[in-house]
Amino acid sequence: MRRARVVFAVLAVPLAVGGVLAVSPRAAPPPVPRARLSAVGPWLTSNQTSQPLAVYGEGLAPGMRLALGPPLSRELPLKVVDARHAYARLPAGLALPVDQPQVNVTVRLVADGGAAPEGEKRLDVVNDAAFPDLTELALAPDGRVAFIASAPTDTVFALELATGQVTPLAVGDGPSALATYNDAGGRPWLAVAHRFSPELRLYALDALERAPRVLPAPVGTVGLAVESPGEVAFLAEQVRDTVRALSLKDGHERWRAAVDPNPRALAPWNGLLAVGSLQTGQVELLRQEDGAPVSTLVPKPGVPIIGGETERFSAQVMGGKAARGLVAGTRLGSLFLASLGPNVGPNAERMEVSANGGVSVLSPTRGEVVRHRGFGAGVTEGLALDEATGVLYAADTALGLVRVLDARKLVASDAGARGALLQELPMPLPERTPLARPAEDYGTNGRAGAELHAGPRALALAPGGRTLYVLNRFTGTLAEVDVTRAREGQARVVRQLPVTPMHTQAKRRLGQVLYYADMGRKAMSCDACHLEGHTGGVFFEKTHPMRIYRSTTVRGSRDTPPYFTPASTRSLAETVRTVGNRNRYFNPELTGAEVEALTLFTALIPLLPNPHVGEDGAPPEALELPDGRTGRPAEGRALFEGKAGCAACHPAPLFTLDQAPETRGGYPDVGTPVALPLRLEQQELVPGAAPPALVGTWDVWPLLTSAAAGYAVSGDRLVVETRFPLRSLLDTSGPAHGNARVLTPREQDDLLAFLLTL
Repeated sequence: MRRARVVFAVLAVPLAVGGVLAVSPRAAPPPVPRARLSAVGPWLTSNQTSQPLAVYGEGLAPGMRLALGPPLSRELPLKVVDARHAYARLPAGLALPVDQPQVNVTVRLVADGGAAPEGEKRLDVVNDAAFPDLTELALAPDGRVAFIASAPTDTVFALELATGQVTPLAVGDGPSALATYNDAGGRPWLAVAHRFSPELRLYALDALERAPRVLPAPVGTVGLAVESPGEVAFLAEQVRDTVRALSLKDGHERWRAAVDPNPRALAPWNGLLAVGSLQTGQVELLRQEDGAPVSTLVPKPGVPIIGGETERFSAQVMGGKAARGLVAGTRLGSLFLASLGPNVGPNAERMEVSANGGVSVLSPTRGEVVRHRGFGAGVTEGLALDEATGVLYAADTALGLVRVLDARKLVASDAGARGALLQELPMPLPERTPLARPAEDYGTNGRAGAELHAGPRALALAPGGRTLYVLNRFTGTLAEVDVTRAREGQARVVRQLPVTPMHTQAKRRLGQVLYYADMGRKAMSCDACHLEGHTGGVFFEKTHPMRIYRSTTVRGSRDTPPYFTPASTRSLAETVRTVGNRNRYFNPELTGAEVEALTLFTALIPLLPNPHVGEDGAPPEALELPDGRTGRPAEGRALFEGKAGCAACHPAPLFTLDQAPETRGGYPDVGTPVALPLRLEQQELVPGAAPPALVGTWDVWPLLTSAAAGYAVSGDRLVVETRFPLRSLLDTSGPAHGNARVLTPREQDDLLAFLLTL
């Protein structure tokens, strides 16, 4: 026994002991590193529709899942593409308590067997599915039923005007545009386009109880018009930025035409189709027959501006602003455009932020903007024209009123346009409508009245032109207006028909009202610069340094302070107070409650789901680029993180240095233009810029703080240089962005494909 113990002791001696024969036990395998979750992006998402998520970590492996904590409490399958990158998709239909604006959900990895993955992150889910938003209105051809769309709640309401009965229709994902028409046989129909589902639904109005016909349509459709008789539908979509003509008989696509970024407003006119862009402010005319371009209408230097504070700056006009509404006047030979007016550029008087909401007269035959009738206050949106009486109606969401205008005078002359306003009709509020301030604060000292809480958005004239219907976005009502004496300035609201309750998420609703309101009657609101929470073209602003800036998107911006260039506000609440007070010219200053409500609403504007990724949330193997070339997102991601050097300024998951406190507030100079070269002597140039978040870049135009990726200067005005600004960032013939010069043409295509999937 003793010898055995001795032998055991000897055997235990390592081989390193000289002169002694020893045997080492078998080496243990190296420990397998535990998988770790490092980030999930974007941080803010919505339950309005299915949302893709990007997952970043270490040791990711096939079979892992993404676990969401309460109140969602579910696991999502992961598409793992390598040890550091994976993708998932948040499903549609996630129900949350109706009065809860958002929920904060913990996120972690789950794996079967082995050590549990490390790391826990957050995901904020906005409860849009319980926040109705009434934006679209159409009347049945016989005028008996009104149809009203609420995209976040996936609802189209059928409102019987005689009885007030409301019936919701079964529609697709995100109903975004409506049109009613009679087909060649005289049968009435309702067409419903959708933002998130690739379908156009057609409802026979004499058999609404039946299932609709469903035709294939592009994802991202937000504009819809039907020719008369109803054989062809024109659809404007914002994924590829095209207009498409779709046969209503067989669903065949007759043609498609590339147009300016984010088309929405459509108006057929004498064999032409007018298409308004929300980004460039231009109206393009296409032939209805084949989609061929005819002309582009945009305000140019010297265009007459009648009324408002920009009237004396006609010579400094550099372009247009978002086309918020279009209506065609066949007899009058004109188009009428709702916008914030001609875009005034650099000027010696340093007049900035040239919003002057009103109606422009466009001549399709001459291919020009004839004049703009500015009101000097409010934001003009929906339009309706009665050609028989020559009366134009214009909804002002920011002031809560409808303007009645003499369309004939608008067309006739500058002097006629000055006297064209016949009436301003406030929209009454339902009883017990919550107000953002005490009632006595409204309608005094030049301020807007309490009717701004109504938010009239869309208009529709009944057959015969004796009744006008006004959709009030914020109060959820349809106002019936007797317009038989409109030419005398005697239109009157007869009654209000409730469409749907709007009382859920009350503070967020007040924040929405404040986002769109022009309390100080200065033609300024949050929406004036950041249309529907997104971008709004370019402006000459911002006190100091004063130059031409690109209006940035608000979507997801709560997570990327500071704001402005150079940084002047450090939080969303500080920005709301600072900008909100300036918009009103401090008449009156925002209260603490207003700041809180507006901050809440603004913070809950999420990014749109990226349409360039698959059902599993992952980028495809190959992606067609907007200019017809093809790129490989996976190879592009490797270039982004490696050779191209993009990640140094745009790290995941939001792809900006401003996502983290320790890297926030930097202004690197990466070789891109610091200003558009328009009257440079009147601009204050500041080198460098904050690296913007790249999530959602697929839907941003123009790019760069200076807007030089997208716009160019021709003479004394801006022109659209490219509709694909990402490509221009990699153009090595000029100032290249970052390390663009080291990339081959094939690598550039791959990098662009990756950027489009963020």
